[in-house]
Amino acid sequence: MTRILTHRDLISLLDPDACVETLRDGFTRSDATAVPGQRIRTDLPFPGTATALIPGLLPGIDAYTVKVNAKFPGARPALRGVICLHSGQDGELLALLDSATITAWRTGLAAALGTHVLATADPGRETVLGVIGAGAQAELTVLGLGRLRRVDGLVAYDLDPARAASFAARHGGHCVGSAAEVAARADIVLLATWSRAPLLRLADTRPGQHLTSLGVDEPGKRELAADVLEAALLAVDDRPLAAAMGVLASAGLPPEAAHATLGEILRGEHPGRTDPGRRTVYAPVGLPWQDLALAWLAYREAERRGLGTEVDFLGPPPGRGLPPSG
Repeated sequence: MTRILTHRDLISLLDPDACVETLRDGFTRSDATAVPGQRIRTDLPFPGTATALIPGLLPGIDAYTVKVNAKFPGARPALRGVICLHSGQDGELLALLDSATITAWRTGLAAALGTHVLATADPGRETVLGVIGAGAQAELTVLGLGRLRRVDGLVAYDLDPARAASFAARHGGHCVGSAAEVAARADIVLLATWSRAPLLRLADTRPGQHLTSLGVDEPGKRELAADVLEAALLAVDDRPLAAAMGVLASAGLPPEAAHATLGEILRGEHPGRTDPGRRTVYAPVGLPWQDLALAWLAYREAERRGLGTEVDFLGPPPGRGLPPSG
């Protein structure tokens, strides 16, 4: 039997704190996976792209995921698709999960973790969070970051002023009129947009500031200018992927331009931020194992609580239920 988990099911199953800890554990262990994950993307003869992430694997989980997404920037939601959770024993399709929900949660909460690890922590100083792009991923990042550290204020900007105003109101913040104004007022800046031109340059930022860029997950997208990346301590989730289609590719930089991966920092292989006056940037692309981490968490909880809809895709055993011949 296959368990179908919709957006509504997943919202009731996923706990932000449990997800953050699952992702933290995944970052420390994912490099031990024997088969590297792949991210495959293609243009379409429509106003969108198709993306597949295969296979989602983590040591200790006897299952894997295959994710298929449609990305249409003008749609709401802009991302739609499905995550297939398969048994590692026999390939049984254990669950079909709404990919928009899993993707928003794993992307946003992993970004919150990376932001927390790299941003300066000064207990005696108020911290203002700036948001550029007030969508679902920013929503989850703000939620996760608030559980990891104190955030004292929020400023938001979006191309859609009404969406920015709604976002700011939900989080007790206020709106500003441009991306540069967000950077001028915030200590931590989150960018989660569809931009194909730099939104911030080095002159828009200041020493000691942290920036997390979530929108650069396929060729052609850009949020930060090359001079920001070159001046900062730059961390990514995967160097080759960042150089192929992420922030390094957008700036024409090689894989070694990334000083560290988040996994290296969490494992203690890189010290991360050591100078409170240095700029830091976290710019992930998003990895298949992250889909598995949260899909497995949701599936196990759904099994325990009996949530979701069970269907039998295999139908009757061979020889049964077939129409008569002749």
